Amino acid sequence: AEVESDILRRVRTLLRELDGHHPACQCDRGMLRWTLHKKIDQNPSNSSVLVRILVKELERAERGDFRHYIIPLLHTLMYTLIKAPCISEELCGRVYDFCKKLLTLPKPFCTIGLDYATRLKVERTAPGTLYQRMVISEQSLKSDPYPYQEKIFIFADPELLSEAICNALLTDTEAAQVSQSPRACMCHVITHAMQAALGEGCDLGGLKGRLQDMPTSEVEHWFQQVVVAVECAGSEGSAARGQHTARLEEIYRALLSSSAAPLFPPGNAPLGGLQDTPLPNPTISFHLWTEDNQLWKELVLFIRPLSQSCEPECLSQDLDNFEIQDIISDCECCEQTRFSVLSTDSGIERDLPVAVEEPLAPCGAETEQSRLHRRGGIKKKPSPLESVAFLQAGCSSPGVKPPVKLQKRSGIPQDAAAPLQRLHTARIVLLGDDRILGRLAQAYHSLRKRETRRVFLTPRLNLQFYYIPVVAGQPNTSAVVDHPSSGHEGLCEVAGYLSRADPWYESNINTLCHMIPKLATMPPSPSKHLVTDLFITDVIAYYVRMGVQPVCFQVYAVKIFFNNPAQEPAEDVFLTELCTQGQDSISHRELSMTKKKTTLDGPGIDLTVTYRKVVVSNREKELDVSLRSTGLVMKAIPSQEAEDLECLNVTITEIIRTSNLSGRSFSAVANRLKTRNITIRSTEQRPFMVCLDKDSRRTYRNVISLEVSPCLEPSYCLQKTRTMKFSLHETEDVGLVKYMPKSLLLPINTFAGVMQ
Repeated sequence: AEVESDILRRVRTLLRELDGHHPACQCDRGMLRWTLHKKIDQNPSNSSVLVRILVKELERAERGDFRHYIIPLLHTLMYTLIKAPCISEELCGRVYDFCKKLLTLPKPFCTIGLDYATRLKVERTAPGTLYQRMVISEQSLKSDPYPYQEKIFIFADPELLSEAICNALLTDTEAAQVSQSPRACMCHVITHAMQAALGEGCDLGGLKGRLQDMPTSEVEHWFQQVVVAVECAGSEGSAARGQHTARLEEIYRALLSSSAAPLFPPGNAPLGGLQDTPLPNPTISFHLWTEDNQLWKELVLFIRPLSQSCEPECLSQDLDNFEIQDIISDCECCEQTRFSVLSTDSGIERDLPVAVEEPLAPCGAETEQSRLHRRGGIKKKPSPLESVAFLQAGCSSPGVKPPVKLQKRSGIPQDAAAPLQRLHTARIVLLGDDRILGRLAQAYHSLRKRETRRVFLTPRLNLQFYYIPVVAGQPNTSAVVDHPSSGHEGLCEVAGYLSRADPWYESNINTLCHMIPKLATMPPSPSKHLVTDLFITDVIAYYVRMGVQPVCFQVYAVKIFFNNPAQEPAEDVFLTELCTQGQDSISHRELSMTKKKTTLDGPGIDLTVTYRKVVVSNREKELDVSLRSTGLVMKAIPSQEAEDLECLNVTITEIIRTSNLSGRSFSAVANRLKTRNITIRSTEQRPFMVCLDKDSRRTYRNVISLEVSPCLEPSYCLQKTRTMKFSLHETEDVGLVKYMPKSLLLPINTFAGVMQ
């Protein structure tokens, strides 16, 4: 009763934090969930107690209409259930029944409820399946029944974060991988599966000792036996639970039979209670983002490791060339040089020359195969429809219809049109403020364009993005008020929006904003490499494991024209903000004219603004405005959750001139408008500066005009161009284009998506 009371108190404290009642000690913010799970790890027998309490709190939240409690409680419950050594079928069934109730609620409750109900259905049949699949995929263990692989890539911009923070993060990620060999992970899978199925009847101490004495090859053999047994039971349905337990009992007896220790049958094992089988930290790699194409490079190396086809130097050269066809095909630098020659082959089998250099001609089927074997040929490129099908499958926009019926109607065989199975999942974690998200938008747009030219990653890789805000130093309150873009709220607008949309993201992730720099400045511990409870690594692992609901942000394209006619216009993208302001004139003549005009008309420059006004009826209304302005700011992230994410909030600082008896006076007025497409042009050809995503490194000078519009998905543009060749007078989307997402959206995962 005392243990249950303590756990209930911790859960209620967690819920009070969701209501805005933060703990008295600010250092505890964001750590309540972590300390709760760590307490259960220390005494695994309390897992069932926590699950039972969480189920009761979920049912109470549903009856009392406290919907903002449901998703945090459900994530906490599922994470406990995955790590728990053994959960009864009755308790697992209660969780399953509650998840089915969520199907009647709107998104994201029904989405998360369906996902967890599907997982629990398998877990009820084969206990330990969720733990086993998570370890296999995160550690990339070789397993034919479950061949999936995952990896976490942490990207940090060294120009935005201090060297101390980068070094601390690198040290933590390296310490998290200590003593996580494939052998140890396979032993964890075996012991957890046995304890989940047999409960307290499993002699876990004897099992661990037996596995420790085995050679690695034998451990791998038993690992494969357990994986096959669990996966087969999970695919057979709920009626196979008893068969699954019997099968694991056979493996358990066979595994211990060769041991000199006494064999205790299930149910008669020494009473040691349930013991914890740790959940290994996922595979994490830390990267300082120093190159524009570094993200694409790492993804290609994840799909095609260096050791697969060629030497590291050869593949490194291919990556530097940025030609994806050199990566897809076999490494040609490891083969003989291929030359293009004029073919004199008639294509008829009997005209093939006899191979003189062969001493003995093979017989039977081997003869036929050798005569028809061609080497050095050109690899057949996929048809445009196949390429578009792959690209469509890789688009993250919701509501995209599968193109299966279109493929069948076009005459493509079903096997040939079937996309490759995505066995790899790359989880990209961005650390920093809005500026690193601007770089991510650039890299993502470049990656989509590259995939449009030649599909490689899309059909093979599942790409997930995560964002952890990090700002060095404490925010200055006065600076935030006077200059909103320079404070914490100004530099972390995306994190602020995600926190308003998802309270669980606010409690667990947004609170790390200043905690990571604090931990980086702490004196290093002499036994830090032995510490297993690394807070930052554990929180990142929890985020990427449970945060699978995306919030899609519109990426905007900007075309910039310069005052030099010989200079080509620049094309770029931004995610959060575009800011313009005047710049100093270069020549003395321009300077004197500027001073004279400033005296007459006031500061700033004359601008012509053309935009499409956003109205409730979604009807397009194009307006032209001429004004004098000192600058403008376009914000793509709304300040309130209810506002549209696919809309620009433009604030133009207009200079108003007034005349009175004392002379001329000037005042600044902020004009606000909402639009998706806007054009800014300097009427008098005076240049101004443009800064994208608050990043001074992405500043354009000598600009006289710019055009902003929602960035289009590159695959949509490609298919639209192909369609226009055959229907020149068709203005609306027809054919396959109708089924493709039009805008390029950047999905960032949270725990709940956008709560309704």
